[in-house]
Amino acid sequence: MLLKAWVIPLIYLDYEIRKDFIASTLCINRDKPMVICNGKCYLAEKVAEAERQKQQQSEQDYMSSLIYQVMDTMTVYSFPPAPISEEEVSSLSYFYKSAFLGRLVPDRIFHPPLA
Repeated sequence: MLLKAWVIPLIYLDYEIRKDFIASTLCINRDKPMVICNGKCYLAEKVAEAERQKQQQSEQDYMSSLIYQVMDTMTVYSFPPAPISEEEVSSLSYFYKSAFLGRLVPDRIFHPPLA
């Protein structure tokens, strides 16, 4: 996470350190004497690429969190034993209990005011 925050400042630092090399060899406009960008075109390209990678990574993180939420492995399903008679069939109750349900609603904190 810390590395993600330092990607763009490191690109700017690399540009400042190697400005002459970038302007002479990596610059897109080095063959055009009228355009003097001193390698800023290369810098803009690298920053845009870093932003694009950051956007793709955030989309992948979001999708993986959605998949994790859908594929909840801590879900507990409880079913009573197989019924034997017709009376037992009418009295069956199937219920679903999530492992997170107990942690979502803290009854001790949220309650009506006590008189």
